[in-house]
Amino acid sequence: MRIGFDHDRYTTMQSEHIRQRIAQFGGKLYLELGGKLFDDNHASRVLPGFRPDSKMLMLLQLKEQVELVIAINADDIEKSKVRGDLGITYDLEVLRLIDAFRDIGLYVGSVVMTRWRDQHSAVMFKQRLENLGVRVFRHFPIDGYPYEVEAIVSDEGFGHNEYVETTRPLVLVTAPGPGSGKMAVCLSQLYQEHQRGVQAGYAKFETFPIWNLPLNHPVNIAYEAATADLEDSNMIDNYHLEAYGEMAVNYNRDVEIFPVLKAVFERIYGESPYKSPTDMGVNMVGKCIYDDEVCRAAACQEIIRRYYAARCALVQGRAEQHEVDKLQRVIQKTGLTSDMRPVVGAARKRAEETEEPALAVELPDGRIVTGKTSDLMGPSAAVVLNALKALGNLDDEVKLISPTVIEPIQSLKCDYLGNHNPRLHSDEVLVALSISAATDEKAALAMAQLPKLAGCEAHSTVILSQVDDNIFRRLKVNLTCDAKYQTHKLYHK
Repeated sequence: MRIGFDHDRYTTMQSEHIRQRIAQFGGKLYLELGGKLFDDNHASRVLPGFRPDSKMLMLLQLKEQVELVIAINADDIEKSKVRGDLGITYDLEVLRLIDAFRDIGLYVGSVVMTRWRDQHSAVMFKQRLENLGVRVFRHFPIDGYPYEVEAIVSDEGFGHNEYVETTRPLVLVTAPGPGSGKMAVCLSQLYQEHQRGVQAGYAKFETFPIWNLPLNHPVNIAYEAATADLEDSNMIDNYHLEAYGEMAVNYNRDVEIFPVLKAVFERIYGESPYKSPTDMGVNMVGKCIYDDEVCRAAACQEIIRRYYAARCALVQGRAEQHEVDKLQRVIQKTGLTSDMRPVVGAARKRAEETEEPALAVELPDGRIVTGKTSDLMGPSAAVVLNALKALGNLDDEVKLISPTVIEPIQSLKCDYLGNHNPRLHSDEVLVALSISAATDEKAALAMAQLPKLAGCEAHSTVILSQVDDNIFRRLKVNLTCDAKYQTHKLYHK
């Protein structure tokens, strides 16, 4: 697949820029992280060559200087808010993040629970963290936040929060998802550090929108598509234009809140270190794109994928109509159409031919393979096997899985586990394939092709089961679905 982003240049340039920002503030920097550290799949899709863990690899170059603080909104714990891409609640995501950071040798200093009001679930989670040896600090709601600056920057405002004890020069404030209060944690710490005579600074590390790309560049528009639920919109940073005569792109929330932030900085520092919201950022991503055409094409595909995802989420009750409407406007603004994915037409044609659900996958060399619904397996399982055969140059008639393996699985499903449908899901087919691979060279060859599916495009003519959807996600296949179920039942697993 074509590459348009220089990963090595990025890790070097970004880490050096952060070092410079630390030095600018005298050796202590609170860096608010927007987006994901470990699995930034959105960035890797719209910037081919950007690895999902690129930011993490960059931070490892600063390993001895980094301390992580994880912020979580106590209200999100109370209402069991779920991270959509992983399907786990925010409190469990905090535990996952701590483990992941520790596994690569990064120091997690503490967890901050924001908007603390003694919510029952938050109290229980705080106790759980402390029993696991994790330090927990509480930050409280502040009346008038973020606009009543005098009340906020006072002993009754930021001063009322528990002071988060940190020991390293770069304090990276991250969270399980948006709305967790990362910025408020950073600003509260600046105030409390100042009260203790410690000079500290603040900066933002957000990948999108990319400030030095044009406003309507597809990569920036793809960010609007990704945040349709938040109703973010990109805009020109007029503060930056006025201060420097230089065009820069930011987004509405940062531009709108900047006068307030500037006033907070002035209350803490005596003057603001920044003249614009763009000044606060440390993002070097835009300087590491070397093939703009590749990134534009990738971003356009991401916009279309987001549109399909929103339509499916609406049918599933996980999204609101305004999100679909926003994405429809984004699609129109970029001159795209929802069928500008070769796999869409291929899947729908196969479904028309068979009068059953179908699925299509585009392989790295541009070939498209399809999978149909049969008595033996669903279209997801079928297309995975067909794709592996094509990648391994195996004849389409080759039987990769022995009936002696399939029959016991079907018996287990129907005779013992209470399923009425004997068709195999994609996970069951992969297990059966792995068993056959132990004694069959062709099955082993097919298994070896699995990594080649990463980054492939796929489309289903119906919304897939959670099991099949998870398999495509774990194989890193970019899947879209038509916004309808296979049946008219009200309950779908």
